[in-house]
Amino acid sequence: MNLAHNPTLALIACLLATVIPVFFGKLAITPTWLSLQALALGWITLNKHHELDVHAMAAGLEILLIRAWLVPHLLRRTLQGLKAAQHDVMPSNLFAWGVAVALIILAFQFGDGARADVRALTLGVIAATVTIAFLVLATNREPVAQLVALLFMENALALFESLMPEPWPLPVHIAISSLYVGTVAVGCWLVRSADVSGVLATQPREDGQ
Repeated sequence: MNLAHNPTLALIACLLATVIPVFFGKLAITPTWLSLQALALGWITLNKHHELDVHAMAAGLEILLIRAWLVPHLLRRTLQGLKAAQHDVMPSNLFAWGVAVALIILAFQFGDGARADVRALTLGVIAATVTIAFLVLATNREPVAQLVALLFMENALALFESLMPEPWPLPVHIAISSLYVGTVAVGCWLVRSADVSGVLATQPREDGQ
């Protein structure tokens, strides 16, 4: 079997790029994992289209330029110098880990028989990504972590397209890409604003009050 045209490997790579940072990663490394997710999405997209038509090329360029490079680059620049960047993506305790494992197992129940069917495996990866993103939103109050969780959901939405018999029209792709970039742009601005406000709040007042 040609490994380059094996969608199962791409789906496993996408799942690993989602699970590993949540269990073992710091927020500072999440831009790299987002890039790896996007590369796996590009792998899946190119495998789905047997002929490189205009739509396939546009979808591939969108994934490579926006999801694999631009958005991780913006997030990486935002994280530079932030103390929160050294925090865990999800609290490192057995309770949180146990909940995460249970949610992943539950998510794959939506794709029963995933080992034998690519479509079922895709459903499992999508459900696992969304449930993990919700878990991060529920357990980590850091603005950066919540932004990363939203970007995970956006990638799950892009993966969902691979299940459709016909791809979304180009205007829909443009709208989704704009939403993706807009989410990270507004999120980075809010993260920076919150960090500046926190620094000012902790500085001693000059008048001694």
